[in-house]
Amino acid sequence: MCRWITNSKHLWVPVVILSLFVGLVQCQQVNDYDQIDSPAVLPLITQLVYGQISNLTTMLGQEISRQSSFCVKDPDADWNQAFNFSSDLGFLASCIKKTKGDIAKRLCTAAEVKFFLNSLLGKTTSANYLKPNKNCNLTSWVSGCEPGWACSVHSSQKVDLKNSEEIPARTSNCQACCEGFFCPHGITCMIPCPLGSYCPLATLNKTTGICEPYLYQLPPMQPNHTCGGANVWADVSSSSEIFCSAGSYCPTTTKRIPCSSGHYCRMGSTSEKGCFKLSSCNSNTATQNMRAYGIMLIAALSTLLLIIYNCSDQVLTTRERRVAKSREAAARSARKTANARQRWQFAKDATKKGAIGLQAQLSRTFKKDAANLGKVKILNQATSEAEVELLSYSRPTTSSMVASSSVAPKEKGKESSGLMQIIHEIENDPDINDNLNTEIGTRDKSATENMSKGKQPHTHSQIFKYAYSQLEKEKAQQKENKKLTFSGVIKMATNTEKRKRPLIEISFKDLTLTLKAQNKQILRYVTGKIKPGRITAVMGPSGAGKTTFLSALAGKAFGCSVTGSILINGRNESIHSFKKITGFVPQDDVVHGNLTVEENLWFSAQCRLSADLSKPEKVLVVERVIEFLGLQSVRNSLVGTVEKRGISGGQRKRVNVGLEMVMEPSLLILDEPTSGLDSASSQLLLRALRREALEGVNICMVVHQPSYALFKMFDDLILLGKGGLTVYHGSARKVEEYFSGLGINIPERINPPDYFIDILEGIAAPSGSSGLSYKELPIRWMLHNGYPIPLDMRQNAVQFDISQSVNSANEIDPNGSGHVEKTFAGELWQDMRNNVVLRGEKIRLNFFKSKDLSDRKTPGVFKQYKYFLIRVGKQRLREARIQAIDYLILLLAGACLGSLTKASDQTFGAAGYTYTVIAVSLLCKIAALRSFSLDKLHYWRESDSGMSSLAYFLSKDTIDHFNTVIKPVVYLSMFYFFTNPRSTFADNYVVLLCLVYCVTGIAYALSIFFEPGAAQLWSVLLPVVLTLIATQPKDSKILKNIANLCYSKWALQALVVANAERYQGVWLITRCGSLLKSGYNLHDWSLCISILIIMGVIGRAIAFFCMVTFQKK
Repeated sequence: MCRWITNSKHLWVPVVILSLFVGLVQCQQVNDYDQIDSPAVLPLITQLVYGQISNLTTMLGQEISRQSSFCVKDPDADWNQAFNFSSDLGFLASCIKKTKGDIAKRLCTAAEVKFFLNSLLGKTTSANYLKPNKNCNLTSWVSGCEPGWACSVHSSQKVDLKNSEEIPARTSNCQACCEGFFCPHGITCMIPCPLGSYCPLATLNKTTGICEPYLYQLPPMQPNHTCGGANVWADVSSSSEIFCSAGSYCPTTTKRIPCSSGHYCRMGSTSEKGCFKLSSCNSNTATQNMRAYGIMLIAALSTLLLIIYNCSDQVLTTRERRVAKSREAAARSARKTANARQRWQFAKDATKKGAIGLQAQLSRTFKKDAANLGKVKILNQATSEAEVELLSYSRPTTSSMVASSSVAPKEKGKESSGLMQIIHEIENDPDINDNLNTEIGTRDKSATENMSKGKQPHTHSQIFKYAYSQLEKEKAQQKENKKLTFSGVIKMATNTEKRKRPLIEISFKDLTLTLKAQNKQILRYVTGKIKPGRITAVMGPSGAGKTTFLSALAGKAFGCSVTGSILINGRNESIHSFKKITGFVPQDDVVHGNLTVEENLWFSAQCRLSADLSKPEKVLVVERVIEFLGLQSVRNSLVGTVEKRGISGGQRKRVNVGLEMVMEPSLLILDEPTSGLDSASSQLLLRALRREALEGVNICMVVHQPSYALFKMFDDLILLGKGGLTVYHGSARKVEEYFSGLGINIPERINPPDYFIDILEGIAAPSGSSGLSYKELPIRWMLHNGYPIPLDMRQNAVQFDISQSVNSANEIDPNGSGHVEKTFAGELWQDMRNNVVLRGEKIRLNFFKSKDLSDRKTPGVFKQYKYFLIRVGKQRLREARIQAIDYLILLLAGACLGSLTKASDQTFGAAGYTYTVIAVSLLCKIAALRSFSLDKLHYWRESDSGMSSLAYFLSKDTIDHFNTVIKPVVYLSMFYFFTNPRSTFADNYVVLLCLVYCVTGIAYALSIFFEPGAAQLWSVLLPVVLTLIATQPKDSKILKNIANLCYSKWALQALVVANAERYQGVWLITRCGSLLKSGYNLHDWSLCISILIIMGVIGRAIAFFCMVTFQKK
């Protein structure tokens, strides 16, 4: 036993200090009651006791950390915030006085603290009742076992507070618990109340019999027992009475002060916090009203978005206007130059005619020579005098020519040949420049030289001037081409300045296509050839296999077994090896409706023309196509969609064709390009295709009953009958002759294509005396060309001489004489096998690329990514209204959920966060579906043409990142400022940012894998179902593993943990209990964020794989 004895007034302080440092371990009580009452000694004793209490609370914190590491992030910080009483030890001094220095024997030891926490955290009993123990049981129940009371150990017994193994006998000198301490029901010791609590002595409410502010009652049959102190510290639902009430703050556990005006005090606060400016805080306020900040944030965000969308749209409009002005100025300049050149040509032609007239007048007396002047021979071809005049294109008369012509009359024997020498000199002299010797010609020549030297035009004005000057030259050349003689044609063919396209010739022999699923032949024994520089029309009745034939040539005949041979330029190569120079125009107009005509064409040109081609040359190509297709008047008009009207149907069809023309193909395949067009639009389209054919392009197209004027524009014709059999393949001009040879004559005033189709359809019987039926026409074609007759057609060929039919022993009966009817299971198995084979073909086509034989290097992935990024950005800006609706819905969702869900301190706002995860996931998923589900047809067309799928996907995802960043701000601007959680705005924003990134990737996969309706249904169901699974009690390991696969579990955990981390002091047990019940860990916030990001990346990887694998059926 230790005593502090002061015999001298000046010696007590050294003695006390010495006792504090030397006898600290042995000293556990103070019995010198007189000295305790001394104002000088009491603070030192209080510090000594506080040191012992610090050891006790440190053990308490360590025990909580050991048993509940999942809810304690920093044990030292949590202990400091819960049990650091150094700022005010008044409650301790008061307790020392009350217990007369006996406080150390009344404090709980480590064993008793451990017993209390095990009972509390282990959920073995209620927080207000503990298990029986050494001091409180059925045989021993002292008054200290009652709630709010405590006892002391025997005076001769020493207490080791660090002993965690044995509970000491503590049954003597029982009295009420001190202020600032709590004494649980069932043990006889005191534990300090944590900071943020209010633990005064209780007072009896005689009406209810309850010791207020606590909820326990006095024990019966004990009239001398009074209300004690606090009786429990547990979670807020079990011990809310000791928590410092909302609207007040408790600097110590025995003081409670109302919150002043301009400040707010949450439940369990140890100090009042000042309110932000613009927020209203009355006295006794628990939270600050920050809705003004939400309104300001919404206003700022709306202003920013309006500036972005409006200014961007204005920037685009202004830029387009400036480009249009530059283009119009360049066009005017080019037309002016062309008119000047034309006037010079007329003047030159008039001079030549005058010279010829003078020569004719001088040689009039020589009839023989005059006759020779009337008709000359050039390279053994008879040409009229008028034609000779047109041979010299843009060749001015030189002084040497004039001199020679002036000498001609003086030479008697050469009068007739003088003018011819001038003409031949103009035609054949290679030293004479083709351009004018005027300023026009000089300017054109210098422009060409600058282009050749690499001095490319870089401004819009310069580029358009170059493009339109070239177009005017080409127009002038086309006019001359109509009047060219043989020597002019030779010169055109040997023109090295013009860029040549590689030629593609496709020949096919016995081409047969059979549907694998139905074992049905849809194309049979088609043999022939389509040649470069010619337009081949494929015609036939419905079901004749026209589109299938084009699909086979283009390598798109999926789900079919192909027999026979297809040769490219005489070699057995895959058509996919020439993908970069092959254009395929689908029957449907797959064009981006929210882009202008020029933007559609320009994007296709950028991605598919050679990367080595300069920008002026690409502009020239696009301008040429726009000019040839007659799209000048609508070049800046949006193409339009079903909901939004744009250009006309005929113009849309021409844009559809122009997308393939701008890539300068060598092979152009078109599926019904004239369907739905009037005669004028069809002829305009055919004239544009005719110009392409003059460049050496191999053009093959399906047409339905064209007009006779349109029919005459075709070079070759493939006529297919029912069953995919060839009826005719050859020159379109000789088809009438061929059918006349069969005795089928076309009636007068009947369009030949219509008549042929009616015959093949079986609507009209062949006229004349042929006696043929439409079923026999394919046989006649086979006999005409010496092709073998299939077995099933020989019965119809008996009346014909089939001796010409070559080896036909290997022909197979398509009806399958050995065919056996399959069972339902067999058919189902066959369908499944065919589906797997079809998927395999598509995967093999997408992942195993054919070698490139096109000799064209298109832009790489990064370049195409840039082009895609610009295109998608323009599309998003033009969808500003849809984006605004998305933001408005999110805003309303945040306001509704924020006002309806009250933030619960017991669950740290888990209910509101649950609704948040569902709402944000659902709304963001549905919005993200639009990124890919609406553009599937466009992607299929672009990927088939060789554009990069990776660039397409990344550009879409990159632009969607703007929504990923903005949407959490929009939602939280309402939800956060309505609920006002303890976690920071930044914490909530980071979690929602990762959540939106995650669900966007999942939405990509859904939109690509499913049809739009099913994708929307999945987008609604998934957030609800996954969140329900994530919030269910994890009673089994299987359910826990399933919950770990739900993104909503990690998002909800991150939100709750970020909020729970801000609850300190008296909230420590509440935090641990709530996190234990939910299965969350305070250390896993970074893990949750990482998992959300990883899930978003995985979702995008799956979406990309599905995009390149699962093509259209």
